[in-house]
Amino acid sequence: MAELQPISAALEALLADVTPLGAERVPLDAAAGRVLTDAVNAQLDVPPFDNSAMDGYALRASDAGKWLPISQRIAAGSPAVPLAPGSCARIFTGGEIPDGADCVVMQERVTQHGDQVLMPDALPVGDNVRRQGRDVHQGELLLAAGERLEAAALGHLAGQGITQVSVRRRPRVALLSTGDEIVDPGTPLKPGQLYNSNQPMLKRLLENFGAEVVQRVSVPDDYAQTVKLLTQAASVADVVVSTGGVSVGEEDHVKAALESLGQLDMWKLAIRPGKPLALGRLPREDGSEARFVGLPGNPVSGFVGAWLFLRPLMGSLLGCSALSALPALMATANFNTSTGPRQHYMRVALRFSEEGVIADAFEDQNSGVLSSCISADALAVIDPHQQIEKGTPVRCLWLQR
Repeated sequence: MAELQPISAALEALLADVTPLGAERVPLDAAAGRVLTDAVNAQLDVPPFDNSAMDGYALRASDAGKWLPISQRIAAGSPAVPLAPGSCARIFTGGEIPDGADCVVMQERVTQHGDQVLMPDALPVGDNVRRQGRDVHQGELLLAAGERLEAAALGHLAGQGITQVSVRRRPRVALLSTGDEIVDPGTPLKPGQLYNSNQPMLKRLLENFGAEVVQRVSVPDDYAQTVKLLTQAASVADVVVSTGGVSVGEEDHVKAALESLGQLDMWKLAIRPGKPLALGRLPREDGSEARFVGLPGNPVSGFVGAWLFLRPLMGSLLGCSALSALPALMATANFNTSTGPRQHYMRVALRFSEEGVIADAFEDQNSGVLSSCISADALAVIDPHQQIEKGTPVRCLWLQR
């Protein structure tokens, strides 16, 4: 019997020699979720000029406590003129601070009579003023290469007037589902058949990980067809992902087909769920290779395997370190369990309380119970040969959706 391999060895084999994919330029409004290939430096100060943090009056702090005439009105987007000595300017949030003014008093704090305003005493210089360059200075690093462009980063780029960015090409992934018993939703079920829950689940996870699913194929329990469809998938994809067919049954042909076509890097891991997981490479006609990840057919095994293996693989192909490892936190177990020779990844829900973070395990941890993944916040990592009781600290990997 082949020795079970540790997760660390499997990740090392999976990511060996992986290099980031090429670049492409896309419009900023199509760049959500993409990964920058190059650092971006600021072209402008943000904000580009001193402006008011609220509706009120701009003045010199030395004129605090005085009655001052209103010499101008400054709305956001309107130019300001230098402030006349001994006067104030009616100003609105975002309005440009006029030369000569050094603070803003909120409108609720003044007394107005006609075009004269009584200012409160003791106004500090800089009060309610957003200074030019407070957020970003021209020429400094705005975003680093490898940054994934989510909401705030997109806003940061737009604030510089940027309309196009250079991003990594999305990894192309082919999804293969094996087994005569697996049919697509919408097809009438025959005795012994199951609907394919893995494909839509993995497609969504892969897209969240930054990939583009370019092919979805059903693979019958036939060795020759398995070889043919793996070859076709490798020709169009950077990564080929299969579900099922990697165990030792007579109808499990994926492992044998992979070995006949390319290279099997790892098989049978010391992991629960997901022991029969295969990692390897498939050759292409041009001499390059497609990475292969063979996930078990049980849907929970596929779900866990996607987070542990597909996410860091997509991160390496995208040059995005944020995808390389799931963020970890310590929690207090609110469950009892024990492990054998395999490392267990338990689906847990996290509660944040005054006592700290509490991990509640789903009662049924069977690899076929996909409902446990819907509300799972994290995977509690239980090392081999461990006895965990309520109150024990456990390391949890946060599932960032």
